Amino acid sequence: MTTDPGTKTRTASAETPPLPGVWTIGLQRGGVEIKQFFRQRDQVIFTFAFPIVFLALFASIFRDNLEGTGITASQLYVPTMLASGLMSVSFQSLGISIAVERDEKVLRRLRGTPMPPAAYFLGKIWLVLATGVAEAVILLAVGSTLFDVDLPATAGKWLTFVWIFVLGLTGCALLGIAVSSLPTSGKSASSVVILPFLLLQFMSGVYIPTKELPDWMLSVGSLFPLKWMCQGLRGVFLPESAASLEHAGAWEYDRIALVLGAWVIGGLVLCLLTFRWKSKQDG
Repeated sequence: MTTDPGTKTRTASAETPPLPGVWTIGLQRGGVEIKQFFRQRDQVIFTFAFPIVFLALFASIFRDNLEGTGITASQLYVPTMLASGLMSVSFQSLGISIAVERDEKVLRRLRGTPMPPAAYFLGKIWLVLATGVAEAVILLAVGSTLFDVDLPATAGKWLTFVWIFVLGLTGCALLGIAVSSLPTSGKSASSVVILPFLLLQFMSGVYIPTKELPDWMLSVGSLFPLKWMCQGLRGVFLPESAASLEHAGAWEYDRIALVLGAWVIGGLVLCLLTFRWKSKQDG
């Protein structure tokens, strides 16, 4: 008795489960990225401790009341260190780690698997989101308990925090992915990424109030998302009287949304134009 080949084909097709979608694979890839990150204890400790140590140092050195604002200098540093910490776990972390993965040919091997390329980037976004939330919780806990920073009492303030957090973290993550193509090797990645990040912290008002920055320095810092993240988070966690410390004398939420949104779009374009799966040595 013979079997119709068409029947065999239809039976095999019916028994083959459908392949998972990009979002499902991206979520699974994100789980892998998060597990790998938290298994490296030294990396976890230094990632979360770095902004806390700097916050403690600056807040301990500068404790005077800022005239006409109703806040102390130490309170001013809490939201700016939070913005810096968020850029650290996105821009700096991705810029270095992806360059190392490219140099070690991890990206090349992943590209040869059936995994959709978009799933790899979704995995990185999930990692950045998880570490960003952890960074925010830790820094806000330290700021509220040790430096008397009041957490927002209204839903509107928390909503402002959420969109600044999402837009800022996304823009910085995309910028980090784009910058990861600059280092020629994994060994040089730290130097290539950390130096501009350090300069941006000074130009964006992380360590020095924006009113005290030279105009040219403030103009350069205004081109990048960190300055606007600092300004927006100060508006969320500091009283309205502290807006007098801003260069414009106001929080400028509309402008913050415009610049951060532009960086999300611009960062995506940069990624599409610059990202490479292979190192320059591999051709």
